[in-house]
Amino acid sequence: MKPSTLALLAASLTALATGANAAEAIKIGIGPVTSAGPVFIAQDRGYFAAEGLAADAISLDAAQSVAQGVVAGDLDIGTTAATAAAYNLAAKGGLKIIGGQGREVPDFHGSAFLASNKAWDAGLKSLKDMENHTIGIVQVGGPIHYELELAIDKYHLDGKTMRLVSLQTLPNVATAVAGGQVDVGIEVNTFALKLSDSHSAHLLAWVGDETPWQNTIIFVATKTADQKSDMIKAFLRAYKKGSRDYHDAFTSADGKRQNGPTAPAVLAILAKHLNQPAAQLDQGISYDDPDAKLDVKDVIRQVEWFKSQGMLTADADANTMIDKRYAVALP
Repeated sequence: MKPSTLALLAASLTALATGANAAEAIKIGIGPVTSAGPVFIAQDRGYFAAEGLAADAISLDAAQSVAQGVVAGDLDIGTTAATAAAYNLAAKGGLKIIGGQGREVPDFHGSAFLASNKAWDAGLKSLKDMENHTIGIVQVGGPIHYELELAIDKYHLDGKTMRLVSLQTLPNVATAVAGGQVDVGIEVNTFALKLSDSHSAHLLAWVGDETPWQNTIIFVATKTADQKSDMIKAFLRAYKKGSRDYHDAFTSADGKRQNGPTAPAVLAILAKHLNQPAAQLDQGISYDDPDAKLDVKDVIRQVEWFKSQGMLTADADANTMIDKRYAVALP
């Protein structure tokens, strides 16, 4: 080997070693759902590494826990469902929204309403039948609670006739539905599919088909937004590459749910990280914006609803929660 070739090889190895040593470790809070796909893809396909980031995805069963972890400094970035807790922290200056992750839209399957077998057999066959029944949610002010309220509003139901049971985690909701402790449970796709496919519950409806909304967002601590701009921009570049791969695998040119040529490879990545069969996950693909755009109008609507329920202070302003240095609004 020529000296010049040896020198070039040594320089390349040194650059690789330096890059590896310089990689910034970050922890990303996620939920155990298919909408976390862009994070998994960016990890497995080296998009984070190419941006100088050593990314570790931390899965938590309650979206509120992700927001709390970000503010506490245990997590660097949160990519999970919107909650009253997150908006409260943002209203107090602790969080900033830097992008949109996924939206509930028709044809895509993010979260679902499920009836227990006992309730189904007794006549609960649709969302219109939920009055005078027990409803299992994760936490008051969480995304599942909000999805219930959207359905109540759509079908003009009397929510006062329903008994809400706050079960704290997604596995607890699944167990309660399967065991008949609640009549209806609202679950994310991964748990909903397990219950439905095992005949442990009956699928009533997918949320996206009933009440579309901006259900998952990307956020950081305000301190991080102000002091770690380079890291955030690097994260977003890598994340958006993963999101584009995810979107293109499962979305047709006209925005409908349709598997493309790359779907098997992406499903394999999801199956590895979510520990579920690819064929099962294929039934529960949620919609993620390919460019992480945020539906600002819907975020404002959510904040106003949480304020009307006394979960946010009257002066909470959605516009101040969104960091326009990073977030791109959905047209």
